[in-house]
Amino acid sequence: MAYLVDTSLLARLANSRDAKHALTVRAVLRLHRGREVLDVTPQVLIEFRSVATRPVSANGLGLSAADTEAHVSQFEKRFPLLADASGIYAAWKALVEAVGVIGKQVHDARLVAVCHVHKVTHLLTFDVSHFRRMSAFGPGLIVVDPATV
Repeated sequence: MAYLVDTSLLARLANSRDAKHALTVRAVLRLHRGREVLDVTPQVLIEFRSVATRPVSANGLGLSAADTEAHVSQFEKRFPLLADASGIYAAWKALVEAVGVIGKQVHDARLVAVCHVHKVTHLLTFDVSHFRRMSAFGPGLIVVDPATV
């Protein structure tokens, strides 16, 4: 099976002080040991950079650009990068129109569209509720909380 790793996991992997860091590491290791493929997208890495370099007071990690790049480099080695294929926009547009996605959730809808285009069957995220209503659209998507791995 293929899993898309959400930004919420990368942020916790990069922050050893996060209460869910150990749980995240454990979930990723279990999936890797089970020979599951864990992918990321350019969008997830871009979102990670935003979260990582944002101050802690603004719900970020407060990392320097250099430290952030070091984490991104490790993520790129650990997780295959799915290409921004041309069909993603059409899949995203169909999803947001069909389900009525608005506001910040348009970014989450794009991750669902990436999964559809690349035939990724699972999305690994701590933000399960963000994806619940979109997961049944199209070919479907199984949204997985790392705590259940």
